[in-house]
Amino acid sequence: MPRLSLLATGFLLLAGPALAAPGDAPAPQSTQSAPAPRPARTDGGVMRYDANKDGAVTLDEWKAGQQARFKRLDTNGDGKLSPDELFARTPAAGNSVLPTDRQAGRQSSYFQLLDVDKDGSVTLTEFLAGSERNFTRCDLDKNGRIDTAECRQALQRKPADR
Repeated sequence: MPRLSLLATGFLLLAGPALAAPGDAPAPQSTQSAPAPRPARTDGGVMRYDANKDGAVTLDEWKAGQQARFKRLDTNGDGKLSPDELFARTPAAGNSVLPTDRQAGRQSSYFQLLDVDKDGSVTLTEFLAGSERNFTRCDLDKNGRIDTAECRQALQRKPADR
């Protein structure tokens, strides 16, 4: 159970900015009691990996996108990620350049989860194994395809529901 919590925290840490919709304007307030579902984004978040633009991301598309992401994160080109490389693009809170203690703790926990062999770096194999777990977690209907709405729904589930 603690490992699942670490996985969920790690996924939120890495996928949170990807799933966020920074360009979306706030929805106007409605008098309805239930909020209207937001349309799935097709230009960012998980949908940026939708190579064939069919409205869903397959595991193969996800893996290809994650391999490219690993390559971008591996700034020194040594084939492995240090904690600094992995979290270099994670925004800190407020105007600070440093992460909060809570962010640093989550980053450390997530890094330890990915670093299966505990050698202080994350290889492409370790990175892809973590990203495949994230894909599986988002694929609620187990059809081998995910989209933004399905990932949001997976992220909103409580640990007992998983």
